[in-house]
Amino acid sequence: MSKKISFSLVGLLVFLMACRQTNPVKDEAHYTPTPYQLKVPSGLPSFSVPASNPMTVEGVQLGRMLFYEPLLSGDNTLSCASCHKLTYGMSDSTNKFSKGIDGIYGKKNAMPLFNLLWASKFFWNGRTSSLEEQALKPIQDVIEMHETLPNMVAELNQHAYYPALFKQAFGTSMITAELVGKAIAQFERTLLSFSSKFDFSNGGVSLTPSEYRGWQIFKGEASQHLTNPSLPPGGDCFHCHGGEGNPLFSTYEFFNNGLDSMPDSGYFSVTLNPADLGKFKAPSLRNLKYTAPYMHDGRFDSLEQVVRHYNSGVIYSSPNLDPNLKKHKTKPLLLEEQDIADLVNFLNTLNDEDFTKNNNFTNPFK
Repeated sequence: MSKKISFSLVGLLVFLMACRQTNPVKDEAHYTPTPYQLKVPSGLPSFSVPASNPMTVEGVQLGRMLFYEPLLSGDNTLSCASCHKLTYGMSDSTNKFSKGIDGIYGKKNAMPLFNLLWASKFFWNGRTSSLEEQALKPIQDVIEMHETLPNMVAELNQHAYYPALFKQAFGTSMITAELVGKAIAQFERTLLSFSSKFDFSNGGVSLTPSEYRGWQIFKGEASQHLTNPSLPPGGDCFHCHGGEGNPLFSTYEFFNNGLDSMPDSGYFSVTLNPADLGKFKAPSLRNLKYTAPYMHDGRFDSLEQVVRHYNSGVIYSSPNLDPNLKKHKTKPLLLEEQDIADLVNFLNTLNDEDFTKNNNFTNPFK
């Protein structure tokens, strides 16, 4: 048995026997999986799970194993979890770029993986439209896991226990790349993070004065203090990241946020629409404490640097600059030091430590 598998043989047999006791498998035609009860907090937007890949207890557990399985990489050393670490909000720690099996660094900062139920396009440039498809891309990427799907499938089919687990999850012991993608997608859909201080603040009521003021800045229009002096200056953050009524803290849409005068192609590489040049997916602002550095290229190490960019660093000549940033050329944000500190303090109320320690998401081989 491979050294990287730390399940004991006894533990594995107990797991398989438990599955069989829950769902007796006489043959594939009579197979019935156990529906997975996804617990989603109230007040969130509606979502849908593909009818072609319903979530099951067996499928989620298999997907969790595959997420941590180095067999999916070309030299059997790298797994999905190698670049999406739970303790760092399912991102790649403090690494600006992740390193693949051949020692080559990528060109994009690894996006964190949580609350994916509400996204319809994945990766910074939106190049896939389903989690099932997304799960297979890094495996085939020559810079990342550098494996072919046929080789991966052959290894899994020859494995000591994966065929049995696929039969439990999907009713067939014949493993395919499509089923690998489905299993990983099922696990990724369980990665929910809604246990931050803000989530229990009753709309901000129990935040500190600085945090609450930062919340007002976050959800406010840039000019709000001119018409209502009792309010702090607004940061216009909600246009891309949502505000009241959007607890996801992202619209999951694509924007050019004025980082460069000649930006990376971004969403344009997918749509080939010139209007999408330089646009990237707006990530969720949850768990920022764990997911530095920031932006698609990891150029900012701190939240203060991010806020200062929007306050005074936007490049207005950047093509397709978002209109809500373009207007700041004549109507600047004018955030002062206390405003920046308050906004950062608010953003830190969106951190969910429980998520980073959730035993349902940890490495099942340890």
